[in-house]
Parts: sequence; C-alpha cells; structure tokens
Amino acid sequence: MFRKLADAFRVKDIRHKMFFVLLCLVIIRVGSQIPVPGVDTNYFAEWFSAQSGDAFNFFDAFTGGSFSSMSILALSITPYITSSIIIQLLTIAIPALEEMSRDGEDGRKKLTSITRFVTVGLSLFESVAMAVGFGRNGLIPNMNFVNVVVVVACLTAGSSFLMWIGEQITEYGIGNGISIVLLINILSRVPQDLTSLYEQFMKGKTWAKAGLAGIIIAAIIVGLVVLVIILDGAQRQIPVQYSKKMVGRRLMGGQSSHIPLKVNTAGVIPVIFASSIMTFPGIIATFTGHSNPGGVAGVILSTLSSNNWFNLAHPVYNIGLVIYILLVIFFAYFYTSITFNPLEVADNIKKAGGFVPGIRPGKPTSDYLNRILNYVIFIGACGLTIIAVIPFFFNGVFNATVSFGGTSIIIIVGVILETVKQIESMMVVRNYKGFLSK
Repeated sequence: MFRKLADAFRVKDIRHKMFFVLLCLVIIRVGSQIPVPGVDTNYFAEWFSAQSGDAFNFFDAFTGGSFSSMSILALSITPYITSSIIIQLLTIAIPALEEMSRDGEDGRKKLTSITRFVTVGLSLFESVAMAVGFGRNGLIPNMNFVNVVVVVACLTAGSSFLMWIGEQITEYGIGNGISIVLLINILSRVPQDLTSLYEQFMKGKTWAKAGLAGIIIAAIIVGLVVLVIILDGAQRQIPVQYSKKMVGRRLMGGQSSHIPLKVNTAGVIPVIFASSIMTFPGIIATFTGHSNPGGVAGVILSTLSSNNWFNLAHPVYNIGLVIYILLVIFFAYFYTSITFNPLEVADNIKKAGGFVPGIRPGKPTSDYLNRILNYVIFIGACGLTIIAVIPFFFNGVFNATVSFGGTSIIIIVGVILETVKQIESMMVVRNYKGFLSK
C-alpha cells in the first residue's frame, strides 16, 4: 500500500493534485478555528455541552466541531448536500429540470448552477435562524441589527466558501471534492471520540480490564468498517445478451454483458434522511426554548432521541428505534426508485438489440428488473440498518457517547474507497499499478 502511494507521488501531475488537496484541507481546518465576530463562543460551548439530547450532535459531527465552537464554518457543507438532494428529487417532479439532467454536460452545468443558488439560499436561511434563535439567549451579547447581519454574513460566506473549495478539489484535485470536505470534518472528531472511549472504559482500570476493553472497542470498529466495505462492493449482476447484426457481409456483435445492481443503491442517503427526520423535532423544540418539555411532548422527544434507545430502564423509548429502522428501509426504496428506472433501462436494452436470457424484451424485462431490484434494496437496507444501529446499541447499553456512528463510518469508508479508485484510475492511465491491484 505504501509502495503504491510512493508510486503515485512519483507522478508529477498526481503529486501536485494531492498537495493541492492537502492544502485545501489545511485551510478548512484553520477556518474551523476562526470564531464568528461578535459571538460569545464560551457561552455557546457551555450551552451545547448542557444539551441532553442528540438533536445537534448529528449536525456537529458533520461540521467537524465547527458548530459547537461557532466558527465561521459552523454550517459546513451541509447546505450544499441538502440542496443537491433537493434538486435531485425535483428532477422527477419538474419537467424542465428532468430535461436538463438529460442534456449532457450543458445540462449538468445548469443544474450545478441552480444547486449553488439553492445552497446560498439555505445557508442564508439557516444563518438567520441561528443568529436570531441563539442570539436572544446570549449567543450575541450585544444583539442589534448590525451584529446580527455580521453573524449571518459570516456563516453564509463560510458555507459558500466550503462549497467553492469543494468544487476546486473536484476540478484541480483528485475528485469528490464535496465528499472529501465532509470526510475531513468527520475525521477531525475521531481522535476526540477515541479519547473519550479511552477515558470511559480504559483509564484507571487494571491492565487486564483495559486491554480487554481496548480489544472489544477495536473489534467493533473494525467489524463495522468490514461490513461497510462488503456492503459498498456487493452487487447483483444481471446478464444481458446482445444479438448479432449484419454489417456488410459480416455478422457483428453478439457479445455478452451485464447490468450491475449495487446492493446499497442509495448509499448513505437513507440513513441521513432518517436521522434528519428523527432529530428535526428536537431542533425545533430547542430553537423555540422548549428543549426539556414535560408531559406527552417530553416523552415524544425522548423517544425520538437516539440517546435513549436500548435504555434498559425505559424500554418504551425503543419505539423510536423501530421508527428509525422503518424510515431507513422506506428511504432506501424511495431514493432508489427516483435514481433507477427499470422501464428506462429495459427500453435502452431493447433499442440496443439486447435481452436478458430467458426474459422477453420490453415490459417483461422491466418487471424482472423491478422484482430483482426490490430484493436487492431490501438486503441493502437491512445492511444499512445493522451498521447504523450497532453504535446506538453500545451507546445505550454501555453509555459509550461518541459523535461518530454508523452514518459517519459509512461516509468515511465510502469516500476513502472512492478516492482510492480515483487515484487508481489516474495511475492506470499512466501505466502504473494502482492501490487496488493484487
């Protein structure tokens, strides 16, 4: 692995790209330490640590701690991710956007431009909500119109800057710019989480107990990583046979191919959607000053909080876990249904003169693909659920409070694998053996 990395650095073009990405990541981490002017960061840090729920922990993990420290990059790249998902969903509802998505490079550029504007709009909306909602409670000591505008401008500019730097990494670096920005934010919290695990389960214990705890923690993390790698690479291949065609005096074609159906077709999107919906009521309650309500409202918020799942003292809260699992499965089917159209795939196969062996072209092929896809999605959704729920189990049973969970591990492993493949493809072009070769 290290020898292959050295081979990559010997290629001048790849070496420059890697150094450019490294420089961008350093700039991001430096920016995450710059506080927003006019904000009492100590007050915000104390307020954040006093929150018993997980409404903001999920968001803070994606910002690399910038949210809890209220830096100029507090919103991170999440507005861009949200706007990208929104635009992708709207392409099936708005004919004009659907037409753009089919116009090749020009259409992609137009959709990218629209996504940028939506990102700025979402950043502005979230900045105003944070400045007004938290500012009233002491986030902005001298709260007036000018100070609110400064806070809103800094937060919006910070999110827009991360969007821009992510695009620069994609264009001048090794690709996957937005994903790499998200990756460095999540990875920046891992040392702190590992330190918390050490202090909670190993510090002050005997060598035997500390060693056993360390082995168990390492085994859980490695097991989750292996599960993610297996889930990311698993796929069902549908064989396709193309008929021979008469070209001049010769029969051409007749080759065999396959359609790869990934088991995890929706990626991490179902987990993000489900987690966002589960934490949304808690965020609204916090903004409105009702973070610890009593009665039925308090029970509902406690049920939706993942901190209370697998709580042996209050098993009723596991209803929220059941809701979470159902949401993950639902969004796995929903997101795949809008990104993969079996009817369109079957039509393209028919136009190319191909067919699935044993299946008639046209609608029978579409029905066959849809039936296989439903099985594959269910397996992928179950895999996603297992990976996402395992950290909740240990957090609930052993009170192992960490910011990274199944979602973070899926993102970390997925982005690293995709980045390695990008470098691999660059090296193959230059007749080098890559990371993935045996």
